[in-house]
Amino acid sequence: MPSASAAELRPEAWGARLRRQGGTWLLALALVLLQYPLWLGEGGWLKVREHTQDIQSQLALNQQLQTRNASLLAELGDLKQGRDAIEERARNELGMVAPDEWFVRVVDVRTVPSGK
Repeated sequence: MPSASAAELRPEAWGARLRRQGGTWLLALALVLLQYPLWLGEGGWLKVREHTQDIQSQLALNQQLQTRNASLLAELGDLKQGRDAIEERARNELGMVAPDEWFVRVVDVRTVPSGK
């Protein structure tokens, strides 16, 4: 009588074993093939995770740039208002006149110091 291991080495035993376990292996292979696009495909988990990290870094960069732009806009507003303020002071204190303007100063006699 042959041993159990010798019985499994016969070609007939391989066919029976293949028929018994073939369905299991076929289902396992199908499961692996179905999992491939989920993990490694174009829209798989790894790509989604990578793109999520890219989006987070881009959002942080956008926030920094928005802060910088807001400060530049505030500085621009100050320069615009500052120029008007500087021009007004120059007109009043230094008598600045633009090229297309006439300047007339009316001096009150009571405010002029006397030469005595």
